[in-house]
Amino acid sequence: MLVQEYKRTYYPILQLTDTAKQAIVLMEDYFVEHWPVCTNGTFVGILNRDALASVSEEASLSELIDEFIPVAVLNTDFIFTAVKLAALNHLTLVPVVTPENILDGIVTANDLLRATAHYTGIELPGGTIVLQMERKEYSFGEINRLVETNDAFITQLNSSINSNNGLLDVIIKINKTEISDVVATFQRYEYNVLYYLGDEWYTNELKDNYNNLMNYLNV
Repeated sequence: MLVQEYKRTYYPILQLTDTAKQAIVLMEDYFVEHWPVCTNGTFVGILNRDALASVSEEASLSELIDEFIPVAVLNTDFIFTAVKLAALNHLTLVPVVTPENILDGIVTANDLLRATAHYTGIELPGGTIVLQMERKEYSFGEINRLVETNDAFITQLNSSINSNNGLLDVIIKINKTEISDVVATFQRYEYNVLYYLGDEWYTNELKDNYNNLMNYLNV
């Protein structure tokens, strides 16, 4: 899962001496909003199309050098390093350079999406369940045990902190597409199942309906 497995090497190169019009045409041809700029093969920075609005079409790109985004990855970097740079800087591509800072390729947003899909197991057959919990409540051993009690096994597990509430979202990929029994087991053990994906997406209506029924009976 290194950058070199996803980089593209057949592409035009923008030089500092090129014009804003040349950059605009190139970005339109490749359907991107960014492009690396070089001088004699050495990477200088990433040009953002928004910066081109401040100069005439005949202006040299060297006039915009202070606007360049100075980020790139190496061939030997893990592909998620490129994903992180793209996300933090809102990039539609990430330049790949050598240790000597020579431009060696680019990785597009589509390439990064493909890598992310592969790494997270989206391409694998099976169902997906998303749990949400306090971080201190997370136990891989228990989650794995509950899945296996339903004659299933985990093929991929990822987690992230939910920025809205600070809780831990746990995304579980299992080998079965019929996952209602696994979902029911998690709910029986009072896990918060946000949603799950078998043949299609479902919201966690089962638990909501159960809570509504209990509230009604308590009236």
